Amino acid sequence: MPRRIRILVSQCARFLYRRLPLSLPVKWRIKSFLYRHLGLLLKNSANYQQWLIQTGTIRPSSANTPGSAATPSQSRLEIGFGNLVPSKDLPTPTTDLTRLIAFYLPQYHPIPENDRWWGKGFTEWTNVTKAVPNFTGHNQPRLPTDLGFYDLRVPEVRDEQATLARQYGIHGFCYYHYWFAGKRLLNRPLDEVVQSGHPDFPFCICWANENWSRRWDGLHSEILIAQQHSDADDLNFIQSLEPALRDRRYIRINDRPLLLVYRIGLLPDPGRTAGIWRRYCQEAGLGDPYLAAVQSFGATEDPRDFNFDAAVEFPPHALAVLTEKPRRMLNPNFKGMFYDYTATAEVFMNRPAVPYPMFRTAMPSWDNTPRRQDTGEIFLNATPEVYERWLRQLVALSRQHHPEPERLVFINAWNEWAEGNYLEPDRTFGHRYLEATRNALRH
Repeated sequence: MPRRIRILVSQCARFLYRRLPLSLPVKWRIKSFLYRHLGLLLKNSANYQQWLIQTGTIRPSSANTPGSAATPSQSRLEIGFGNLVPSKDLPTPTTDLTRLIAFYLPQYHPIPENDRWWGKGFTEWTNVTKAVPNFTGHNQPRLPTDLGFYDLRVPEVRDEQATLARQYGIHGFCYYHYWFAGKRLLNRPLDEVVQSGHPDFPFCICWANENWSRRWDGLHSEILIAQQHSDADDLNFIQSLEPALRDRRYIRINDRPLLLVYRIGLLPDPGRTAGIWRRYCQEAGLGDPYLAAVQSFGATEDPRDFNFDAAVEFPPHALAVLTEKPRRMLNPNFKGMFYDYTATAEVFMNRPAVPYPMFRTAMPSWDNTPRRQDTGEIFLNATPEVYERWLRQLVALSRQHHPEPERLVFINAWNEWAEGNYLEPDRTFGHRYLEATRNALRH
C-alpha cells in the first residue's frame, strides 16, 4: 500500500476511534479484537507494537522501571496517538534557561452564574471539601495548607501564589480564560492582575473554549452556557485581550505573545480564526501572536495546518495506562476508572519527537472524584519522585530540541484541586511537589 494512502487510512481510523461514544474499556476491547485479527497487516505500526507490550506478548525495555506498580500483563494502554520508543535518561546541563509554565484555574471566587447553577457561594473548594475516600488508602479529601482555602479576589493571595511559584522555579502561570461570545466568566483575578500590575510575575492565557455543562468535562450534556462563533466574535475576543497582551509581564516567544486554545477542534474554522487574530495583533502593534493548540482529548493534528504555530501536550489526555481497581473498595457505587501514574509517566516520557513544534507537559497527579464521586478517574501510585523524573526528562528534551526562546515546558497544573492535580502545598505532601519541580530544573 502506498505510504500516502497508509497515512490517510491511519488518520481516518484515529479520527473515528477518538469520537466513538464508548467507554475506554470498550474501546480497548475493540482495539484488541482488531489487532488480534489484523496483526499481519498492522505488524509494522508502532501502536501495534505497543499493544503487544501492554498485553504481555513482548516486554518493553523499560518494563522494570523502579517504582512501577503495573506490569504489562496487568495494565492496558489507551493510545490516542503517537509512537513510543524506549525511554532513556538524558544528560542535562547545569545551567538552565527552560521556562516552566503552570496551568492556572481561576475558579476560586464566587460568581453569579455559579451561584445560579451550583448553589450560593460555589467555588472549586465546594467540590474539594465534600470528597470522600472510595477505597482504603484513597487520599481524599485533599486539603490545602500554606495558602488555605483562598479567595482569588484577595490580592495578597495572588501575591503569595506568585512568590511560592517563583521560589520553586515556576516561570509563569497560564490562566484559563472563559469567553462565550462576549460573555466572560471567572475573569476577575486576571483582570485585577493586569489592572494593578501585581503580582510582578509572568503570565499568558489559554482560552478554554468549551461549552459549560453539568458534566465538568466539556462534553455535551445539559448545557449551561454555550460557545457561539463568528468572525465578529473572533475579532471581539482578541480585542478584549489587548490589555493583557500589551502587558510587560505577558509571556512571549521571540517577542511574540503566546496564546493557547484548549480545543481548536471546536472552532468552525481554526485557520480563519487565527488569521483574524494575527491581522488584528499586527495592526495594533502587538506583533504576530504565537498561537499554540492544546492537545486535549487526543488531538494530534499538525497545528500548522490550522495557521497555529505549535502544540502543547496535555496529559493525561490521549495516553493513560489502565490498571486494576484496589481490592478494598469502600464505595460500592463507584464506576470510575483506575490508571497507573508511574506507567503513564513512562509512556509520556517515551514519546518520540513529532514532526511539528510541540511543548511538552508533565502532570503531578490526577484524581477528579471531588467533581465526580462515583464516576471519577483516579491515577494510582502518583508520587513527587516519579513526577520529578518525568519533569526532569521533559526539561532535558526541551534543552536538547528547542532553542532558548522556545524552551518552554508546561505543568498541568498549579491549582486544579478538584482534579487532584496541583503543585500548591497540601496536608499529605506539603511542599514536596514544589521541591520536585525545583529539583527537576537543577539536574
